[in-house]
Amino acid sequence: MPRVRCSPASRARRKKILKAAKGFVGGRSRTLKQAKETLERALCYAYRDRKVRKRDFRSLWITRINAASRLNGLPYNRFMEGIKKAGLELDRKILADIAVADPTAFSGIVQQAQQALQV
Repeated sequence: MPRVRCSPASRARRKKILKAAKGFVGGRSRTLKQAKETLERALCYAYRDRKVRKRDFRSLWITRINAASRLNGLPYNRFMEGIKKAGLELDRKILADIAVADPTAFSGIVQQAQQALQV
């Protein structure tokens, strides 16, 4: 029986790794072993940082809402409490966008939050 070398399969595996490593510097894009190690590390970072991005954006939204609500005389935690009591179902992403894009509308939301806190 003839010897089977699996040439197409192994070549395809190598090509897949080297294609994904395109853009890496030096031997990391040309040498199979270095490319494989670097690619594995890069994929780990990519997985981790997809989670971190969500945290970073939430933090950014909270900072923007806090700054805008303080300009209207209400700190962030009291503002969010008032929003919940007023029954406004706006998430932080939308609130931050309104705070940056339309400050007059945001001050109206702050007024509603203040009225809900006083009741």
